[in-house]
Amino acid sequence: MKQYPKINFLSIPINNITMPEIVELINHCVKTGGHIDYVDINASKVTSMKTDKAVYDNIFNANLIAADGQSVVWGTRFLGTPLSGRIAGVDLMQNLVELAYREKYTCYFLGAKESVVLSLVELYTQKYGKEIIAGYRNGYFNNEDENEIVDQIVKSKANFLFVGITSPKKEIFLNAHKEALSSVNFTMGVGGSFDVISGFTKRAPPWMQETGMEWFYRFLQEPRRMWKRYLVSNSLFIKLVIAEKLRRNKK
Repeated sequence: MKQYPKINFLSIPINNITMPEIVELINHCVKTGGHIDYVDINASKVTSMKTDKAVYDNIFNANLIAADGQSVVWGTRFLGTPLSGRIAGVDLMQNLVELAYREKYTCYFLGAKESVVLSLVELYTQKYGKEIIAGYRNGYFNNEDENEIVDQIVKSKANFLFVGITSPKKEIFLNAHKEALSSVNFTMGVGGSFDVISGFTKRAPPWMQETGMEWFYRFLQEPRRMWKRYLVSNSLFIKLVIAEKLRRNKK
């Protein structure tokens, strides 16, 4: 796999890569029969990895890491090792589904409520044709169901696997079945992207995305569920970045 420069951010080796480069890299991976475990990083994941082993393992077992959150991009700039920009997970997923259509690849969608994943599959089927759909399943299942689900994914011969499940459940799932899912060329946790793309959740307007306020828009939509993730984790993230800055200045 082609190597891209890495930036050490709070001990996380983040690939300094652009959207066109990452799509090209993934396309090359499929054509050469390779495999990429992809992880995107935001403030919440950076703080969660400090206490959650599943999130930690998911990050450090990945062979391609990019910054999803604008806060991470700002953090790298503050520390003097700037990333070229963010790779929004929802945008990458959209680009890869379009790539699947162009190159005759297939996608498996795992996650969200049944109504959401059905709407997502219907949307992509209407736009690109049923040929890109290797399979799909909602994200509500027990541990006992996991081996059967993984078997279905493997048998589907999907090139791309998008896992639209909340953390840390998706990290636990992907870590537990890492070896079995190595036959899939590209695996990616996409969080709530299914809800956004299918229209069940509104995405922040472009100006909020560009200014790093997308998290606040999401918080306003679901304050009870998101207050801890955003307000608490963002505060801790800022604390970690400032502490790292002070540590470097002492050298």
